[in-house]
Amino acid sequence: MLTVVMTADETPDATVTLPVRVRDLLPRDLPACTWSGSATHLRHVARALERAEAGEVDYLAVCTPVDLPVAIGGVDYQVAAGAGTLWQLAVVPALQSRGLGTLLIRAAEQRIKGRGLHRAELAVEEDNPRARALYTRLGYTAYGRAPDGWDEEGPDGSIRRHETMCVLMRREL
Repeated sequence: MLTVVMTADETPDATVTLPVRVRDLLPRDLPACTWSGSATHLRHVARALERAEAGEVDYLAVCTPVDLPVAIGGVDYQVAAGAGTLWQLAVVPALQSRGLGTLLIRAAEQRIKGRGLHRAELAVEEDNPRARALYTRLGYTAYGRAPDGWDEEGPDGSIRRHETMCVLMRREL
């Protein structure tokens, strides 16, 4: 269940509770996922969905009652031996801190265990303390650091390289 407290300028607070469900992300969902990143990012997600068909990854979506994704993320089984690596985790910004990220991560961990693996890993940017706090709260511990980088398409169509340093985290399942 997702609970959202909404306020308007002239009305009192209202609480809305909606059921959500986790399912596989599908190619038909991509137009509804523009909130998760740029066009370049969505092309990467589309490639990940092709890898899902080959069994190399799982890609999940937390969906509303009208079947719209409000959180998405993948588990890559090709990165670390004996583990599933969580990546590309995202929640609609207006719905963050409502438990959707936790639900998504726990569902991803179930997929990892379903493959007979007992460890989940992820990398979180050092300048993202909010995400790192979530992962720590969910039992992930830091075990190292590594650089990461990716290309992003700008609004003008130019390609820019994003470089960052990540904290590597893991959790025994």
